[in-house]
Amino acid sequence: MIPGGGQPDMQQLLLQAQKMQQDLARAQDELARTEVEGQAGGGLVKATITGSGELRGLVIDPKAVDPEDTETLADLIVAAVHAANENAQQLQQAKLGPLAQGLGGMPGLGF
Repeated sequence: MIPGGGQPDMQQLLLQAQKMQQDLARAQDELARTEVEGQAGGGLVKATITGSGELRGLVIDPKAVDPEDTETLADLIVAAVHAANENAQQLQQAKLGPLAQGLGGMPGLGF
């Protein structure tokens, strides 16, 4: 604070913002490297995605493959990818949530 002025110290605010930006970049990098899995059909279909949402792998148990019923297999794939995305969103919230809350705590900024 500037004595008598009641204004926040701009240099201190800039340093806080820079640190938060670095923390956010670090967390995003970690998310891009962390893989989570989702599955469907009791594990017949497994999808692996990164914490940032990139599909990295899809494993289909041969028991799930029925040439006469590809619709069920497609549903299992969609369900596994959906489950993996939900896990990635939880990971994102765990990694990025505290950083986003920190932005609201910076004095002088209306976040």
